[in-house]
Amino acid sequence: MNIKTMINKGLTIVTTSLLLLNSTTMITSAQEKSDAFIADREITGLIFQSAGDAGVDSMSPEIAKYIKDRTGITLTLTTVTAEDSTQALAAGLAAGDLPDFISFYLNNSGRPEFPLLLSASNQGMFHDIAPFLKEGENYGKYFEEGYLPRDTKENIMMREDQNGATYLVHMSINEKPADPGNKTIGGPYIRKDIVDKLGIDPKSITTTEQLQDLLKQIAEGGFTDNNGNPVMPLGPTVWGGSERPFIYNDLVWSGAGGEKFWKEGETIKHESMTDYAEKRVAFVRQLMAEGLMHPEFYTMEETRAQEGVVNGSFAIVADMHNYRPEVGTAEELKYVPLGPINRVDGKNHMVMPYKSGYAGWAIPATTENPEEIVKFADWLAGPEGKMLYFYGLEGEHYTIGEDGKPMPNPDLVKLQAEKPDEALKEGFRGVRAWWGEHLAYTNMNNMDQFGEAAWGDKVRGAEGETASAAQQIIDYANFDERYEDKEVIDGLFARAYLYEYAGEDTKLTEALDGWDEDIVKAYYATSDEEAQAIIDAARQDLIDAGIEEYCQFLQEKEANGDVIFY
Repeated sequence: MNIKTMINKGLTIVTTSLLLLNSTTMITSAQEKSDAFIADREITGLIFQSAGDAGVDSMSPEIAKYIKDRTGITLTLTTVTAEDSTQALAAGLAAGDLPDFISFYLNNSGRPEFPLLLSASNQGMFHDIAPFLKEGENYGKYFEEGYLPRDTKENIMMREDQNGATYLVHMSINEKPADPGNKTIGGPYIRKDIVDKLGIDPKSITTTEQLQDLLKQIAEGGFTDNNGNPVMPLGPTVWGGSERPFIYNDLVWSGAGGEKFWKEGETIKHESMTDYAEKRVAFVRQLMAEGLMHPEFYTMEETRAQEGVVNGSFAIVADMHNYRPEVGTAEELKYVPLGPINRVDGKNHMVMPYKSGYAGWAIPATTENPEEIVKFADWLAGPEGKMLYFYGLEGEHYTIGEDGKPMPNPDLVKLQAEKPDEALKEGFRGVRAWWGEHLAYTNMNNMDQFGEAAWGDKVRGAEGETASAAQQIIDYANFDERYEDKEVIDGLFARAYLYEYAGEDTKLTEALDGWDEDIVKAYYATSDEEAQAIIDAARQDLIDAGIEEYCQFLQEKEANGDVIFY
């Protein structure tokens, strides 16, 4: 070997060594620059929720940079454009080409998404992340005795038949039992100016008979929307067309659980075993025939529904809540709660679960290094990540008060009230940017964690200023008084037993879902006879699927000490 060759080889070795050393130094530097570093990677999530809830593009670049600097993670979210999120989830699971994690609606194990998710879990489509969750400072709480509600623990996350594995993570769990949280007032809302002109007390409307009389008064009152067009007395929910019970609770065979199971004496029945479907269909068809209910009440897309609410096109909105910007401002409420309408037992007192959940996430088995996704979720759900998600960046969006809690920027609170689209660009939850909802929204206790029930309350409620619109509605609806008289139930929903009863056989689940879908079809039938034929066919499908036997199974569960949330 000549001298030149030896020199070249030596230079190559030195250069390679320097490159390796430099690369190692860069990685070490990235890891050492933050005590929250997880990995230098992109985490992609597919959100099977409506576009409004998914919030896929709502994170600001500044917040994204903060997350990258602290954790090394770039969070990228996408969603599926579909009218039905459950159908989208079914198609996504069937396709199998999934990103690092998926997020989905999952109030409880009775949701139609759950059988799909459970089947996917049992087929090995998701990672078992129990070991990683247990190591987390925040998600580790899920494994403490008494922390999770029964349904979340026994049916969704820690099933006996999965031998200690956890494939699905349930979200929005309150830190404390029966915690009112943000004191949300949901259900029907009515335009306040119409209330004032008619001189009525909206809280006195507690039956569908009274509601129908009110709708007629509105129709005869000559009320118009912001554009001068006649109002529609009853419009859909602010989220768009949907079958929700709140507007006619006393015509739905169900308690607060909303699953159309209830008890007649000691006998458990599904709605199909009663005549309540006929009563409700007749009521709805009459309202539509008389022009008192919007013809697209069950079908309108979300954007049009929101536009209608903003324009005052609906005198009564079927479902909304007090934190929606459409309710108005602290200076001028535009909508106030109506009712609540009594349930079939003639009561409308507050009924709460011991704890409840909302939405969930899972990590597909194809994802590499799933522990990094869990670590990121745990960081995001912890004090630093949650403060970032809920309140934004310190010094820009909030300051820390003497109590150690965040004080929102007053100018931003004002901007959110007056120009919500502009405020949204700031990219955190307080201004309605929902990107963190899918991994961070759990262990909820806003008062202890942030010093206020909802973002901005401390600013809006400062001395000499008017209480927030949300708080005004809380006071108006006597929330605190109703909360004191609440009934708390720590039980499983009636549909939560379906897997135990039928295993992988989904015939009854499909028939139950079909019942709800067919009732909506009956609303739009061309004749009363056709409507009855639709109900009869749906009822027979449930009988064939074993609904009567299932109700007997539930009765046996109750007899053995199980508590069922109807």
